[in-house]
Amino acid sequence: MNEAGGEAPARISGTAWYALALVALSNAMSLLDRNILAILAPRIKADLSIGDAELGLLYGTVFALFYALFSLPLGRLTDGWVRTRILSISIAFWSLASCLAAFANGFAMLAVSRLGVGIGEGATQPAGTSLLFDYFPRHRRGLVMAVIAAAIAVGLGMSSVLGGVAAEWWDVRYAGGAAPLGFSGWQFAFIVASLPGFLLAVLLWSLREPKRGAMDGIETQPDPAPFRASAALLGQVTPGSNFLALASQKAGPRQWRAAILCIVLVVALMTALVHATSAFSPRPSLDFGFVAVNPHVIQWGVMGFGLIVIFNLLQGLSLRDKPTYALIVGSPSLMIAMMVGALQTVINYGVMGFTPTFIMQHYGESPAETGVRFGLLSLAIGVVGPMVAGPLSDWLERRIPGVGRVWVTLFALGVSPLVGIWVYFAPDATNFYIRFVLYSFILTCWMPPLYALMYGLVLPRMRGMTSSTYLIISTIFGLGTGPYLVGMVSDATGGDLRIAILSASCVAVPIVILLLILARRISKDEALMLERARAAGEPV
Repeated sequence: MNEAGGEAPARISGTAWYALALVALSNAMSLLDRNILAILAPRIKADLSIGDAELGLLYGTVFALFYALFSLPLGRLTDGWVRTRILSISIAFWSLASCLAAFANGFAMLAVSRLGVGIGEGATQPAGTSLLFDYFPRHRRGLVMAVIAAAIAVGLGMSSVLGGVAAEWWDVRYAGGAAPLGFSGWQFAFIVASLPGFLLAVLLWSLREPKRGAMDGIETQPDPAPFRASAALLGQVTPGSNFLALASQKAGPRQWRAAILCIVLVVALMTALVHATSAFSPRPSLDFGFVAVNPHVIQWGVMGFGLIVIFNLLQGLSLRDKPTYALIVGSPSLMIAMMVGALQTVINYGVMGFTPTFIMQHYGESPAETGVRFGLLSLAIGVVGPMVAGPLSDWLERRIPGVGRVWVTLFALGVSPLVGIWVYFAPDATNFYIRFVLYSFILTCWMPPLYALMYGLVLPRMRGMTSSTYLIISTIFGLGTGPYLVGMVSDATGGDLRIAILSASCVAVPIVILLLILARRISKDEALMLERARAAGEPV
């Protein structure tokens, strides 16, 4: 790549489109296995005697911790090893973990299944994005991210359709008892959802790996020890072992003081939040064999762990990989984009995690009806929105360099919360679905432009690490808090999911402010990318 941002001429091959299809399917399967819990929630609550806050823990917090933590070493591995292999192994692993939920007879086993799904899915975005950016040129990456966003919508929609229909069919078929293995419908649905992942893993194993950096005209040297670097990163970010990493890197007193102070502050903050949320929404303890634990302690313990991991990650990058640190932390535009994505994830997962239950409660629909109608509608509109927004953001970016993609994102995230209020006050199910068409279309337009913008602010060898950094920030702050807070508000208001779901939209105000700042800043940071990399020692 030259100073003007030119790139190597490239023709999009048939293999590139095939790779896009497989990566898109990977993202669809990821969201299907992740979100199927939402449509099955009423059955699981009844069978296992748990509340909405506990479901929020399963849907968000427990999954989020391991998804975020393991996305970091898997993202580092993505920057040095064969990405097709990483995707294949990861998909097989999370499919097996998802299948394990079928054998759950309590909260603990479901939690083990969700953390396994989180570990496996941690590679999907880093490896998939890095792979596709080496198959497609810069001017088509808005389209690439639109396809990925559409695939995510397909996964979300199919989770409702498949989960609702499979569980209903099973329960009706074996209504008189004597179901095979004693399974309930929701347990059968987990098995059905996990099966396609094994076939997809085989197809990805045989996909050709493209040359890293060739599409951008930036030569990338092979990584001599990607597994060792990945393991070292996991040790660097994990609380406790991070001190061993600091010692091995001969960190100075300043780094040691900062690491210790971070732990002290996080523990104090999380302790205060446990007391505050326990007073706001008291919940019975969860039984883990010989130990009973306050669910609020689990929630804020996981959040505190995640905050320390984020700090350790950034501190480790500053010691171990100064160019990557300079382009991630040193770019205000990139950090703002990550914060926007994290805040929007609070809304997305808080809304999607409880909307199927809201429809069943307020409009009296059965799980199968809700699964089919809500799932298919989410799928269809969720595909249309990104497929419009991606090419539109590419077109605007060519005409308004730097800010074109920001304006598309600002429209989607600024308008959608207002439409959301109108949707959730619909008087009946028909009006709800009609209004939801507009809401879903606008809401799904933000991801392609924001992601294309974000990954264009770093060098090709840093995209896996950038994706992982974004994932842990957005997961801990978004997925880790959105469903839990909505569930907690629901429990505290006597099960009023309308108030609980709409409460998540309060973060729209800082989102709009951040995007306005990003619009003023993005062009400058794009122009400074190579200069920052060289100043930090990168040979570009």
